Amino acid sequence: MGQKKLQRFAEIETFPNVLIYPEGMPGKWKDHFGNNQPLTLELACGKGDYTLGLARLYPGRNFMGVDLKGNRIWKGAKIAMEEQLTNVAFLRTQIDKIEDYFLPGEVEEIWITFPDPFLRKSRARHRLTHPRFLAHYQKIIQPGGTINLKTDSPELYHFTRMVIEATGCTLLEDIPNVYAQEEVSPLLRIQTFYEGMHLADGRIIRFLKFVLPAAPIEWKAVKLDLEDETAAGEH
Repeated sequence: MGQKKLQRFAEIETFPNVLIYPEGMPGKWKDHFGNNQPLTLELACGKGDYTLGLARLYPGRNFMGVDLKGNRIWKGAKIAMEEQLTNVAFLRTQIDKIEDYFLPGEVEEIWITFPDPFLRKSRARHRLTHPRFLAHYQKIIQPGGTINLKTDSPELYHFTRMVIEATGCTLLEDIPNVYAQEEVSPLLRIQTFYEGMHLADGRIIRFLKFVLPAAPIEWKAVKLDLEDETAAGEH
């Protein structure tokens, strides 16, 4: 591991807005933030570009970026401290352990922005909109809470639409080309570093917003046609 990474890992240990595999946090996030504001998570947040953008737009809400890689979290956490964004925190952990840190209904909204699409079909279960992950999200998000996906991957976009239908989710918004709209909402105008690169390469940005079903998702029983997803991704 490089010296720069080692230094950043050491620094985030001292950051008040970074929690690293914390214990005893379910039900305690209002104490951490010092208020009763609604909580939004950004999963696989990377450097926290979207977490920061949302926090700037909505100072009356709390936002938390979740990622395993402390080297990435370091940048977002440092910017949040420099800008005195007290409604921002970062959680370092695995996303499939997310229910270890929140009570049922403690999270109001989830954002997933430009995650790894895991294009190989054998890796589909690692996609953050796979039914396996939706079952985890059900354990922490409040009834009616929304899941938001922003991606440049046509494969992940079509896969997620398939998952929404197969699991009985309610689709609220489906935007196949965000920047082709006459008016782009402030929420979707936030851009991550990688989104800027994708746009420079001429890639299309897609967006889905949906609500999880009330009934628990039995993810192992969900049947997905990955061949159909591959064909859809070619268009």
